Amino acid sequence: MVRPAAEIAHSDSRQRLIDAALEAFGKEGYRASIDHIAQAAGVCRQTVYNNFASKEDLFSEVAQRAAQEIQSSLEGDGGDVRERLLGFATLFQQRVLSREGLALFRTLSAEAPRFPALGQVFYDKGPKRTLDGLAAFLARAMEEGRLRRDAPQFAAELLMGMLVGFEKTRRLFCAEAARAQVESGRAERIVDCFLRIYSL
Repeated sequence: MVRPAAEIAHSDSRQRLIDAALEAFGKEGYRASIDHIAQAAGVCRQTVYNNFASKEDLFSEVAQRAAQEIQSSLEGDGGDVRERLLGFATLFQQRVLSREGLALFRTLSAEAPRFPALGQVFYDKGPKRTLDGLAAFLARAMEEGRLRRDAPQFAAELLMGMLVGFEKTRRLFCAEAARAQVESGRAERIVDCFLRIYSL
């Protein structure tokens, strides 16, 4: 089915705004201006408000898009649990430990005490959605007898913590900054360790 030109243009503008917002919020924090974001996206200020009700809405959309992309690795039924978890783990590490991911974390850490509602919305649309998606995947695997039964939410929190834990601390403090990429094979080792805990 061919999409109308207006629909394509709207979708393109929206994505460019999200990309521009990700960069602007990462560099300037929540104080980044709507005018600056619009200019970086190559659209007028009104286009921002045609796509997003407020700056808060735009900010939370950044989190939601990242969560959707990560969760896509777990969609569908069946398949090898290890391979599905490895796909999730790789994407999750890439997003959270990337320069943009760390910049957003720093921004939220600074702004949440002053704007608690903003922090809550971002958490609900980003980290919580990712956690819930992983927990649902693990719950299905447990019900199907492919993983040892336990509290799925706890298991999801455990895996997500293992994937970024100390490496996130290292990068937030810019220690060993030369390590531009996550250590080769790290996600695989962590997933295998997790699966040993939950093997039948």
